[in-house]
Amino acid sequence: MKAAILYETGKPRPYTETQPLQIEEVYLSAPLQEEVLIKIHAAGICHSDLSVIDGSRPRPLPMVIGHEAAGEVVECGAGVDDLKTGDHVVFSFVPACGHCIPCMTGRPALCEPGAAANTKGILLNGSVRLKNVSLRDLQHHLGVSAFAEYAVVSRRSLVKINADISYAVAALFGCAVLTGVGAVINTAKLNAGQTVLVVGLGGVGLAALLGALAGGAATVIAADINADKRTVALAMGAHYVLDPADPEAVQQIKDITGGGADIAVEFAGAVKALDFAYASTKRGGVTVTAGLPHPSVSFALSPALLVGEERTLKGSYLGSCIPARDIPAFIALHLSGRLPVERLLSHTIGLHEINEGVERLAAGAALRQIISFT
Repeated sequence: MKAAILYETGKPRPYTETQPLQIEEVYLSAPLQEEVLIKIHAAGICHSDLSVIDGSRPRPLPMVIGHEAAGEVVECGAGVDDLKTGDHVVFSFVPACGHCIPCMTGRPALCEPGAAANTKGILLNGSVRLKNVSLRDLQHHLGVSAFAEYAVVSRRSLVKINADISYAVAALFGCAVLTGVGAVINTAKLNAGQTVLVVGLGGVGLAALLGALAGGAATVIAADINADKRTVALAMGAHYVLDPADPEAVQQIKDITGGGADIAVEFAGAVKALDFAYASTKRGGVTVTAGLPHPSVSFALSPALLVGEERTLKGSYLGSCIPARDIPAFIALHLSGRLPVERLLSHTIGLHEINEGVERLAAGAALRQIISFT
């Protein structure tokens, strides 16, 4: 099959010239115990992919990149009796073992074996199923490796979905929707009538905006330094938009909300953005970050302010979701018209255009780009 391989991180931009991802023929082994062979139909290009490419999120190389995707079951390995050929599935980028303490307490996003496997670039059972034409092992990206025509993954990385939704839209539920909507609904625990600030208006941030509206937020404020993205946010239903670089932006939010947002969610992956979100949160409010800056970056926090104002600062990974529960639930919201995530789709490209897509994302010129394999 054809797949996009990352051999080296940190290549300079523009990626259209330096070509960090190489499209090559790749060998994919048949599924083993509790594994499934999937034909990829659609894969989204996410900032987490870019973070691996530019070196912000170090991963073992070489690696087949991509983690947000939807596809069709081709073959099930031994022990998989709840899926069959032809089923439609969405990938979850944290394979949940079901047996560790986080899994057993309803927090599969923190699955310990899943996190260890993802860090090592292997599947949940410890195997590597990809090789290049020189028979060199190729690591798996978050148990998925979606920038390829097919994937062999753990059954624990898959959620069966309704066939009524297109693959292009379904792919969004594997990361953008889980992360964005989940951060508002699950991590911040939005109550109807609250005010929500969304900082960083890429695909995930705009999904959070849609989730806040669907969840009953009374006022949604969207912030991004990119004026075009602010315009998109308005079109998607934001009540106010502003530029966080404006020295008056924090005060504007306090004026709009009567003291600050009840909930502020940050997806830009930059400390300045998180600082802005935290400063814009009201006394007793909740600030959530799902951004992933370089691991060496730190955030300064006043314990006195945290205590004196009873503030909450939370991280959100996979939107604090239970994928088997939340992906079908969010898709149901979409099919009812209450979560119009198809509006996040800005480009459809082929696998051969992957480096152009990554450059477009790095330049802030795209919302969600889908690689179509059909």
